[in-house]
Amino acid sequence: MANAWKRDKPVRLLSPKFLFLLFASTLLLLLVFAFFTSHSSDPSTPTVIAQKTCLSFDAISPFNCTASPQAHPVVASTVEGVRYPFLFSLSDFGTLPDKPHKNIVRMLKGKPFRKPDISVTVQDLLEKAKSEGKDGYVVDVGANVGMASFAASAMGFRVLAFEPVFENLQKICEGIYFNRVADLVTVFEAAASDRIGNITVHKLVGRLDNSAISATGAKLAFKSNKEIGFQVRTVPLDKVIPKSERVLLLKIDVQGWEYHVLKGASKLLSKEGSQAPYLIYEEDERLLQASNSSAKEIRDFLRSVGYHDCTQHGTDAHCVKKD
Repeated sequence: MANAWKRDKPVRLLSPKFLFLLFASTLLLLLVFAFFTSHSSDPSTPTVIAQKTCLSFDAISPFNCTASPQAHPVVASTVEGVRYPFLFSLSDFGTLPDKPHKNIVRMLKGKPFRKPDISVTVQDLLEKAKSEGKDGYVVDVGANVGMASFAASAMGFRVLAFEPVFENLQKICEGIYFNRVADLVTVFEAAASDRIGNITVHKLVGRLDNSAISATGAKLAFKSNKEIGFQVRTVPLDKVIPKSERVLLLKIDVQGWEYHVLKGASKLLSKEGSQAPYLIYEEDERLLQASNSSAKEIRDFLRSVGYHDCTQHGTDAHCVKKD
């Protein structure tokens, strides 16, 4: 066994011709890769294409969930009592440990999260659209943590969600991951309005769902909560959604800023008959007045774009056009 480890004479595998061809091919691949990388990462290129949609967003880029820092802690669970179950993550935990959020208590007891009314409403409406073979987008303005967005995406519908509060955006991103709907839900860090610009949003510590453009409106029901103002971008829905795209459902819950959101969607709302979206918006007179508008002003505007059939459901108004 003395010669067991003796090496054989090396075999010449790589000829000069082969090495030249390998070098040339590698160089060509590197040049092609550099060309496409430079074009895709060029900051002067304004258009961002959403996953699996045919929308191009020139007015505003979608929120990048991958680049967003992770929120802590993560408190999420399945929603009960809906036909298409989904998960959502809480951004407000209440006053721990004295008065924790009701859903935290339920989770500690091994129960699912209590179903949000808007989730049931959204799924009932979309179930009807599904049975009629209709397809299109769901637009969720004032998305909060995604209770309407995920109710829709759980059914396979594409969603455009607008939310200005960063903590809520983090929770929407978590919900996108939990529900495996990154190809269906596109999120925007913005306040929908009637013009492009910037505006101050007032968020309430411990009640982020009551954040509002109006400081008075934000603190209307929770006067003792700390209020923090921050700047956020505003964008009209008409600048994001081409008129050629069909929107099945437009849901707006923005604590009194509804009139401005609707005005910024006048082209979308002016579509004929059933091509126009089913509309749900919060119609709370106190919040509207805090933002210098009124229910009458909204109803007058809606009639001007063809919505004559509106019904009241608690503090929400449901409006639809008929063929």
